[in-house]
Amino acid sequence: MNVDKKVLRILDANFNRSREGLRVCEEIFRFFLSDPLIMRKLKQARHEITRILKSASFPRASLLAARDVGADKGKSPSLLENERSGILDLFSANIERTKESLRVLEEFSKALDPKIAFEFKKLRFEIYAIEKRALPKLESLRDCR
Repeated sequence: MNVDKKVLRILDANFNRSREGLRVCEEIFRFFLSDPLIMRKLKQARHEITRILKSASFPRASLLAARDVGADKGKSPSLLENERSGILDLFSANIERTKESLRVLEEFSKALDPKIAFEFKKLRFEIYAIEKRALPKLESLRDCR
């Protein structure tokens, strides 16, 4: 497998991971906290990831073409993924997953399309701001399972 294909696989995995993490966070604000403002910010961030990839110099279909679920060594769940003590912990795990994935998207996109790397960096910092705004509201879910 050539380097570009490996980079595309990494981008594909982290594209999915970042959006999935945001969707979990979004649902918490939608169904547990009924907070339309933060829910909307999370949804916009999720859609922004897609917009950034659509603007890339490589076709989005190339991500799917590089995907190899059968050979993916990371598809098995880790023990940490099974440890969620409640809704607050669920949010924390998924917002961290999102931030880490955005960092990976930022770094690896530099190899194929440096202009989108900056956009991923900007979005990562937006997620930091959303997280800061969300945490006080999440305190009410500390004992929610």
